[in-house]
Parts: sequence; C-alpha cells; structure tokens
Amino acid sequence: MDEFELIRRYFDRANRASDVVVGIGDDGAVVQPHPSKQQVQVIDTLVEGVHFPRQTRAADIAYRCVAVNLSDIAAMGATPRWMTLALSINNADTQWLESFASGLFEAADRFKVALIGGDTTAASDITVTIAISGEVEEGKALLRSGAVAGDSIYVTGTIGDAAAGLYLLQSDEDESGEFLTSRFLRPTPRVDVGQALLGKASAAIDISDGLVGDLSKLLTASGVGGEIEVSNLPLSTALCSRFDAEQQRKFSLTGGDDYELCFTANASDVEDIAGITKIGCVTSTGDLLCRHHGDIVEVDASGYRHFQ
Repeated sequence: MDEFELIRRYFDRANRASDVVVGIGDDGAVVQPHPSKQQVQVIDTLVEGVHFPRQTRAADIAYRCVAVNLSDIAAMGATPRWMTLALSINNADTQWLESFASGLFEAADRFKVALIGGDTTAASDITVTIAISGEVEEGKALLRSGAVAGDSIYVTGTIGDAAAGLYLLQSDEDESGEFLTSRFLRPTPRVDVGQALLGKASAAIDISDGLVGDLSKLLTASGVGGEIEVSNLPLSTALCSRFDAEQQRKFSLTGGDDYELCFTANASDVEDIAGITKIGCVTSTGDLLCRHHGDIVEVDASGYRHFQ
C-alpha cells in the first residue's frame, strides 16, 4: 500500500462538508470562508516519545493531536472549520491506521472540523502535525494581551489531571488512574467556553505548558502582574485521592497538558458562565505570585520548553 492508497483508504471521506469546495485528492484544498470573519490559524506537532509515550494507542494519538490544536482555537474564541494532517509513520500497518483514523474522525466529528488535506511520509518515529483553521468575528478574537489590573483570573475545568495521568502512564500505573490517564490522552478543548468568553474576557491562553508558565506568558503580554491562591485551584477527586498535597501542587501549578483555558475578566461579566473557577487577580505591576493562605509559594514559572 503506497501513500496515495493509504490516504484514499483511511482519510478521504465522500461526505464532504458543504464549505469544502475541493478537498482531499487535488494539489490543494479550496474552502469557502464566511464573509466578515477573520481566520485563526493554529498548528501543533506531536512526536512519539516526546509528546506521548511510545506505547500509546493510535486512536488516542490522533484524538489528542486534534484536541490540542482545538484548544488553541478555543483560547482565541474561534469556531473550528478545517484541518490538515501531516503523518509520518514507520510502517503502514492496517490495524494501526484504522485505529488512528477512528480517533482522528471521532475528535473531528465531535467538534465539527473537516479534514481537507495533508501528507504522509515514512519515518523512524511517529510524528503527527495537524493545522486547524478557525473563524471569529472581525476584531473579536481573544488575545493574551488584554488583561488589566483589577481583573480576576479564572481557569476552566480541573487542573493537574493530565500531568498526573502522564506520570501514571510512564510509571505503568495507568490501571489505577483511568480518569487521569484519559485526561492526558484525550483532553477536552473548551471550544464552547472560548466562544462564550467573546466580548467578556480581557485575555486568554490555553494551559499546555503548565498553569504558572502559561499564565505568566499572558501577564507578560499584557504588561501586568498577578496573584493566585493555590487553595482555590480546582482539583479533581481522582487527583486528590491518588496523590498527596505536594504532588497535587506540582501537577496543578507546573504539570501542563491540561488544555484547559486560563483567562482574565471582570467578575461580573462572566458570572453566568458554567465550569469556571476564580483563582486570583491581576495586579498593576510585578511578576506572578503564588500564595497559599497568604504565604508565598516558590514555583518554577518557566513551563515546558523544547531544546532545554
């Protein structure tokens, strides 16, 4: 099976979305954007052994790669429309490809994003690159740079689960933490919340490299400081029942991979939005301070970085 048969068999869908004029099978895709909207373009690459353990199921690899891109779309308040896929694999195993395609389209269908093209290559390690195009009303995209002193700081969902799940996967203890491992393998991009925040949030970012690291990026982009209260962080029952307080703090503050949203807003503007938790406030100057019942908690704010 060569690359063209592989694409035709596993990724070319006959039931093409109405906004896809030309899809897979030509030199390029042709899509029909909505008038008066701006496009948001995001791209992420996941590499075997770097972004997911080598034993990860193909369906989970695919789902996760779609989800992490959708999380960037969510952080900007955009609506996902189309995606492209570049897939590098070490052999064209039929069972693996069927599993990968099922996970890919499960995520795509759930969030109504159409696969419109891509590329496949042979490589020693599995590498998946997905690019997603979204749309947002002109001038309305959420950015990292709008936070102002006096805003409250919020997060969606629960924090630290994915880092704990990865720890369990790498420790071969995943059977005791099914919820936590699923939070790493199949994160939930908060697309609906991102759209609900349009015109309400002053700044937003998704939590990919750790809460403290990503919030620090937002505050730096906005030219402000911030304080968070560690005891206010929303933690899942699964995390708290499996790990002690020190591990909970490490996973929730610096663990990363949650793909929840962190945003700033006037409290009165977002009181009707479900699934969010206030964890702190924006200050006029200084860095990000983490406190626990008033005491300053020392935290590495750098977050995950490649090539370090």
